[in-house]
Amino acid sequence: MTESFDQPVAYSAIAREWGRIGVIGFGGPPAHIALLRKLCVVDRGWLSAHEFEDAVSSTNLLPGPASTQLAIFCAWRLRGRVGALIGGFCFIVPGLVIILALSALFLAAHPPTWVKGAAAGAGAAVPAVALNAAISLIPASWRRVAATHDVKLRWLAYFAVGVVAAATIGPYLVLVVVGCGLVEVTSQRGSVEGSGRFGMFLVPATSTPILAGGLAALCWVAFKVGALSYGGGFVIIPLMQHDVVVTYHWMTGTQFLNAVALGQVTPGPVVQTVSVVGYAAGGLGGGLLAACVAFAPSFVFVLIGASHFDRLRSDARIQAFLTGAGAAVIGAIAGSALPLGRELTHLWQLSILGLAAVWLLALRRGVVPALLICGALGALATVAGAPS
Repeated sequence: MTESFDQPVAYSAIAREWGRIGVIGFGGPPAHIALLRKLCVVDRGWLSAHEFEDAVSSTNLLPGPASTQLAIFCAWRLRGRVGALIGGFCFIVPGLVIILALSALFLAAHPPTWVKGAAAGAGAAVPAVALNAAISLIPASWRRVAATHDVKLRWLAYFAVGVVAAATIGPYLVLVVVGCGLVEVTSQRGSVEGSGRFGMFLVPATSTPILAGGLAALCWVAFKVGALSYGGGFVIIPLMQHDVVVTYHWMTGTQFLNAVALGQVTPGPVVQTVSVVGYAAGGLGGGLLAACVAFAPSFVFVLIGASHFDRLRSDARIQAFLTGAGAAVIGAIAGSALPLGRELTHLWQLSILGLAAVWLLALRRGVVPALLICGALGALATVAGAPS
């Protein structure tokens, strides 16, 4: 793809419009894609429908937060690298400011009772949100599968491996995901030729954990979220949970549930959850550092690779890799519901989890209203005397 700005869009317009989407973009990637399409294709005619669909397809091939990369890429198409930097920054910052402010409230040493209750209520819904996210991703991934029995069986196997990995060996999930992708590359080609260098690039980057704590560990966790996660924002949960709760003890399991809920109910990228983790690990500076490390790869991928996205989409090895890795990621998101559910500490939270499951899975209603309703129920429960 080449940069296209026959009638250059003003930088101020990019800042204003991308910032507006960053403020009103509740609901995660589907909402962001819809808002960007309405802006760039329907309302302003800055991009054709075909160009926008190509942009969606291209950014979905990249690791990291796809809707953030789409926002950066659309701005790049309009005004090149400077436009990409402005658009991406304005898309990310509003949600970052809001989530850091909420982090200070919810992670305070002695928050008000109603705040603790709201956090416990919203957190109780998170396992259902994870399962709902996995279910919503299945149709698109299944459509990637060739109409052959063997490929479909492998897809099911990758999905099952992802479920088990997320429920049991969370810290090594990236290796599992990459491994499933490479197995599918090899299976579709019938040999390892052409996939060796691809695998050598990914595996060392994912196989060396940082054992020490401190800022180095925080940067590693944020980097995994921003550069090594495949399949959408919710995969950050199984990627981070063990590191955050067990390895480095930055948060309790309950606080991690709250962090995930905050990432869902605030506008902008779901990956903002990593900022809550950073705040817990190192205060405001830690939150800003985690956000910078997590979002930096998205800018790098677009600024360096955008002109090659057409070739990336047509590469059969990339498509095969994403068939295997994508199925494993969806399984991992579903599997993360198990360790998340184990973090619920009060019986009344199980009732809220049941209500959230009905709302999301049976009634097929929205995630943000579910979390807000569950938070309100939790606040009412604790004010009425329930433990928090």
